[in-house]
Amino acid sequence: MRIQLKTLGCRLNEAELETWARQFQEDGHRIVGSEEDAELLVFNSCAVTQDAVRKSRNLLRKAARENPGAKLVLSGCYATLNQAEAETLGVDLVVGNADKHRLVEIAKERLALDTMPTQSTEPGESALFRLGRHRAFIKVQDGCRYRCTYCIVTVARGEERSRNPADIIDEINRLHGEGIQEAVLTGVHLGGYGSDNGSHLGALIQEVLDQTTIPRLRLGSLEPWDIPGMFVDLFASPRLMPHLHLPLQSGSDSVLKRMARRCKTSEFAALAEHLRRQVPNINITTDLIVGFPGETGTEWEETLHFVRQIGFGHTHVFSFSPREGTAAATMPAPVHSGIKKARSRALHELAEQQKRDFAARHLGRTLPVLWEGTRRLEDGSAMIFGYTPNYLKVGLTITPEQGADLSCHISPAILTGLADTGDFLIGKLA
Repeated sequence: MRIQLKTLGCRLNEAELETWARQFQEDGHRIVGSEEDAELLVFNSCAVTQDAVRKSRNLLRKAARENPGAKLVLSGCYATLNQAEAETLGVDLVVGNADKHRLVEIAKERLALDTMPTQSTEPGESALFRLGRHRAFIKVQDGCRYRCTYCIVTVARGEERSRNPADIIDEINRLHGEGIQEAVLTGVHLGGYGSDNGSHLGALIQEVLDQTTIPRLRLGSLEPWDIPGMFVDLFASPRLMPHLHLPLQSGSDSVLKRMARRCKTSEFAALAEHLRRQVPNINITTDLIVGFPGETGTEWEETLHFVRQIGFGHTHVFSFSPREGTAAATMPAPVHSGIKKARSRALHELAEQQKRDFAARHLGRTLPVLWEGTRRLEDGSAMIFGYTPNYLKVGLTITPEQGADLSCHISPAILTGLADTGDFLIGKLA
């Protein structure tokens, strides 16, 4: 059976999609891209904001229109929080988050999918390559015990659950054997790994480093309060990538309190200073929410000042939108949409300048790059793109033959310039 898998939202959704792709392949089914007709569509949805709910509905309808004869399976946070609505959208099967680890098994039972083990994927062909991916997202835990006032994901995902370290290590070793060069550990509350089995994230990372040989290990988003002082010792291994995404959400302590965040700006600043002092070339990136209910002009200026003080390598900027079911949705003093747009624009401009500044500091250096996708340019030439250990995007002009040779390989590149768009560094092979 030809199966197409789509996702919207977080890296955890991507990790789950990759697992399903591998399981479907093992049963003899073929993973196909958007350009091919599918007989089964599997969509992993998102509901982190009202906009994500709208996008999930629209993508679902679009997928059904483009593949009218295909059976449709829906999972993810939208399917979990809005199951009754989801079931009216023409789907054949809805699998909530509580059962998504059994999605392939449930789909086989409910939809009577044929299983053809004699036609299953030959060993060494990764399902990820069929999805156009060159790094693997490894789901190590699910759920979150915290209740930030703007977040619905804790409701959709439930209590914290950690995977067995042996299963995680087996998965990474299997993917490395299939040609994957980088694994990204991810979860709803990644720093909460081990809260239910007596372990902790640092111990898991050390086990992965000790029991695998995959060249690159990267971490997904980590809450700043989940990083103990000894954590930096793990970066002594060159296989642990010097990049941490630490969601700040606001640079104002009073806003952070309304958000029920567990980190003050002074603590975040001290952490950033400690990391930069102990881990050479570390790239610290973040998330920020603009226009949280009650955000005053003074609080907004505090955020701008703090972002300038820290200097992030990259910042994801989100304008607050009320999400039904969260405490923030009913908070007083909502910020006017025009003010939110102006503040978002100002923060985007600052974030882009900081991103350029961080990238420019690496000009003239030679760094190893994991090469990924190729893009054809308007003049007929092609560029291949990849990432340095500290997650700087690098572009290299190539011939088609070079692209085939470099894809999913790590090689040193000299960083010679910054693209006019500021989106990536220009490199040449060392």
